[in-house]
Amino acid sequence: MADSLAEQDHANCAPPESRAVAARFAALSHPARIEILKHLSASRSCCCREVVDHLDLAQSTVSQHLKILVEAGLVRFQPDRQRSRYEVDRAALADVSASLTALVNSCCSGR
Repeated sequence: MADSLAEQDHANCAPPESRAVAARFAALSHPARIEILKHLSASRSCCCREVVDHLDLAQSTVSQHLKILVEAGLVRFQPDRQRSRYEVDRAALADVSASLTALVNSCCSGR
């Protein structure tokens, strides 16, 4: 518990853009969320049930993973009558890629 509080204190000292990048990386840190992103990327949009059927996970599990991806800004949520639709925010994923590239370049540039 003390370690997580110390980590939170250090995270609060980081610039907002670093915190945003870290939140997106954290959202990508679970294999099921990677698979959800792959599935969503293959279609324009999907409802939760379609993702559940594809991944063979419980509806509550998929809903929680989708919530994390939406909160991180990697997936957009659109209410659609009785079912909600989800789609990948491709610009946000491109930003994650650019952030990782910039990080690798800054760490590996030999400075």
